[in-house]
Amino acid sequence: MKYKTEEISISTEFIKLDSLLKFSGAVETGGIAKELIQMGKVKVNGEVCLMRGKKIRSGDRVQLDELRTEIVIK
Repeated sequence: MKYKTEEISISTEFIKLDSLLKFSGAVETGGIAKELIQMGKVKVNGEVCLMRGKKIRSGDRVQLDELRTEIVIK
């Protein structure tokens, strides 16, 4: 599956997974982010992540299969 890669810069040490999906514009609301995470549609560094509060740090890769989007934190 080919992904569209988007690089996001954050000014803090980490960002929570659900907040990242909202911040990046991948989803419109936190509720949608929560639902996609709970359904197993989001991967962090290649592994399905079911924790919406997962701390995402610089160098992490988040894949959202629904939109074929990969978010890279720098």
